Amino acid sequence: MDSPADHQWFLRKHEDNSVFGPLTFEQLASWASSAQIAPHDSISTDQANWIKAPMLPELGMDWIVEVTSERLYGPTTLGAIRDFIRLGEIGEENFVINACDASRQQVRDLAPLMEALARDVPAETDDASRPTTAGIAVDLNDRIRELEDALREERRAYAELEQHYRDLEQRYNELVTAAAASQP
Repeated sequence: MDSPADHQWFLRKHEDNSVFGPLTFEQLASWASSAQIAPHDSISTDQANWIKAPMLPELGMDWIVEVTSERLYGPTTLGAIRDFIRLGEIGEENFVINACDASRQQVRDLAPLMEALARDVPAETDDASRPTTAGIAVDLNDRIRELEDALREERRAYAELEQHYRDLEQRYNELVTAAAASQP
C-alpha cells in the first residue's frame, strides 16, 4: 500500500478555494503542524478527488480545542495548538480533546508533547507560496449576534414565565375568594 510520502499533494483552502501544490507530504505535514491547514481545508493527490485534511491520519490532526464552553475548533495538530498559544488565541487553561481516544485535558498538560514536537520540527523556510496561518479567533460580530439572540430568547422566556405566574396568582386569588364565600 502506498504511503502518503509516495505522493505529491495539493491543498485547497476552504475560505477561498485557492489551491497550493504540488507539495511533498513533508511540506503538507509541516503546514498542518504550523496552523496553515484548517479543519475544513481539503487535500488531494490528483486534484479530482478531495478529502478533508483531518481525514488523513498521518497529518496528526487529532486535537479539538475548546475555545469557549460553546465553541470548538478542530481537529488540528499539536503544532497548531502551540501556534495558537503563541498568538494568544488560547491559553494553557483551555481544554483540548483527543479525537482518537476522546480524552480531555488542559493545554498545559500537553506541554511535554509540544516540547518534543518543537525539537523534532525543522526550522521553517520563508516561502511566499505558503498559505497564511489559520487562526481560531472568534469573529466578535458573530459572537455579539449570538449573545444578542440568546438574550432575546431569555427575555421572551422570562416574559412568558411572568405571565404564567400572574395567571396562577389570579387563579389562586379566585379560589381563595370562592372558598371564603362558601364558608358560613
